[in-house]
Amino acid sequence: MSEHGEPRLETLMAAAFDDGSGSVTPPIYQTSLFTFASYADFADRMAGLSDTALYTRVQNPTVAAFEAMMAEAEGGAEGRAGGSVAAVGFASGMAAISSTLLALVKPGDQVACVEHVYPDAYRLFERLLVPFGIAVSYHPVSAFEDDPGLLAGVTLAYLESPSSAVFQPMNLPKVAAHARRHSCLTVIDNSWATPVFQRPLGLGIDIVLHSASKYISGHSDTVAGVVIARRELIGRLRDLTLPLLGAKLAPFEAWLLVRGLRTLGARMRQHQATADLFVDRLSQLPCVTRVHSPGPNSVPGLTGRSGLLSIEFDESVDIPRLADSVSLFRLGVSWGGFESLLLPASVTLAQAGPKNSMQRFGVSDRLVRLSLGLENAEDLWADLSRALQSSTGRTGADHTVKQGGDDEETAFNADHRGPLDGHLGAGRDQPQAGRGDHQPRAHPGAATNGR
Repeated sequence: MSEHGEPRLETLMAAAFDDGSGSVTPPIYQTSLFTFASYADFADRMAGLSDTALYTRVQNPTVAAFEAMMAEAEGGAEGRAGGSVAAVGFASGMAAISSTLLALVKPGDQVACVEHVYPDAYRLFERLLVPFGIAVSYHPVSAFEDDPGLLAGVTLAYLESPSSAVFQPMNLPKVAAHARRHSCLTVIDNSWATPVFQRPLGLGIDIVLHSASKYISGHSDTVAGVVIARRELIGRLRDLTLPLLGAKLAPFEAWLLVRGLRTLGARMRQHQATADLFVDRLSQLPCVTRVHSPGPNSVPGLTGRSGLLSIEFDESVDIPRLADSVSLFRLGVSWGGFESLLLPASVTLAQAGPKNSMQRFGVSDRLVRLSLGLENAEDLWADLSRALQSSTGRTGADHTVKQGGDDEETAFNADHRGPLDGHLGAGRDQPQAGRGDHQPRAHPGAATNGR
């Protein structure tokens, strides 16, 4: 129990489903429509006098089970039945983003967006909102935090904390306070932190959304999105964009997401333990100029570190060769699953089509993003170490890291045992991040270029 006597998130998500049948998981209502026993029941539903399920594009009991769990995960006690917080599921994270924005802004409105936003969210703003007559401006995290007048006249502020690619966290209570002074709605993508490590509603943010394809699912077998907010705001989405744009969440995907939520807390702590190990060791390597990974308490309300981070390498690292030399890391987009992924920024910077946010806001082509999965942390580190040795052409002796503050040095590519080997809870004593950027420690003969 928490200090307020409330069950903690993991307990809430592990609660057995109970419909009187004895099943601990909800059934999958794989149906397009629902029928009625009488004319009166049908007429009452069409007149809005009951909320009985009618058509799966707008209502489905399996989807509702997932939505109820997400409302409670992000909203706590207010997310329970009858509370002030509700959720609505969508067919993808982009469906959640676009459905939220199109329900809440109109031509002539202004949107303020954080720089380094998710690339396809940026494309949505530039290719759909701007042509529809909605003004969109982009600002660094520092402007949202330090300029109280930034949101004057702005209808909606679109935020990420941390931001994409460079993972800069934001002081959400401070930004929310600025927004309230100007009656500006705040929307945040909380996919990186999840409700395990950050609950933006409790920090003053109005609307939280997730690409549920990522950590909420955790199994890389689902594409989905979800929005959580006060019931009246969710009502606007349910009344307008959910039925009319039709980007509904399917029952089977909702059932998979319920499964994902059951293990979310355990998975996030495993991701964090691995990330702690990587951040500590990467920041000691002379070929690394910066590690982007905000840690616990780097900003108010952020209580943990997820497994998604990025590294900037110096010119000694051949990044295509590095990508081709890993064996446990796979090359691909997305993140948040059980498998570890590597994404070189140079690939995204060369993406065809209209400009994306990484191109617009100047991400370095020396940056590599890692999504650290659920494999053994020491195995992942050994894989990356071997690939770095291959990509630099240096011997193992040229790259050394000290283990846990001990005097003994371990070769860069050595097969060694470390603080996470064989158990989940290790890594808690690793050094934590400040505001998200980790400068390397000085090495003899190696410059510590922070760029």
